[in-house]
Amino acid sequence: MRVSLFVTCLADQLWPAAAAGAVEVLRRVGCSVEFDERQTCCGQPAFNTGYRPEARALARRLIEVFESSDADAIVSPSGSCTAMLRHYEQLFEDAGWRARARRLGERTQELSSFLVNRLGVEDVGASFPARLTWHDACHGLRDLGIRDEPRRLLRRVRGAELVELSPASVEACCGFGGTFSVKYPELSVAILDEKVDAIERAGVDVVVSGDASCLLQIGGRLSRRGSSVRPVHLAEVLASRRSSPP
Repeated sequence: MRVSLFVTCLADQLWPAAAAGAVEVLRRVGCSVEFDERQTCCGQPAFNTGYRPEARALARRLIEVFESSDADAIVSPSGSCTAMLRHYEQLFEDAGWRARARRLGERTQELSSFLVNRLGVEDVGASFPARLTWHDACHGLRDLGIRDEPRRLLRRVRGAELVELSPASVEACCGFGGTFSVKYPELSVAILDEKVDAIERAGVDVVVSGDASCLLQIGGRLSRRGSSVRPVHLAEVLASRRSSPP
């Protein structure tokens, strides 16, 4: 299967291991991967802040870029950005552009969903000896309905022990919310501290998520607290073939 990688801004600029890991895993399960260097931001920051014309311009650009590819699927290591592409239709009144936006959204899948639901793969040959917990990023969980897929993948990672957070915390937001954390920092940190408290109580080595934005938020707070828990992207875990603890 031919796959076009939608790398996302955060993976490109701040968490390249997520993109590299995604490519490694996709190739390992038999996909050929292409990357179009013309792709830019999906426009989510502008969209969420109310700058619809600016978001629309970025959406048009990304639609045109991926329309030029005849790949079987567009795959992204981000539920947040994948969800944004599914909302592109809302940006357009023109029927033609709405149809083009809808087709792009239908072709695009988040990494774990693509592996489990499209390819039917749960064991990608990964080895990562550590106690892990999973953070459900809000867009992946609430917008895309992704919950079991990453857990099924992590349970097949050799040497990994998946530890769920407490019932009250397992689906709790990390407080990032994109521009929300910038506009309302006190609220953002208050929400984050509840999540970080739960992670530390779980006694894990690593917190894993499918969105670099959440990992930056959680990892920054863990670091400031002096915690030994490390944030790691799902794609990094799945790409790993470690024989010793990280």
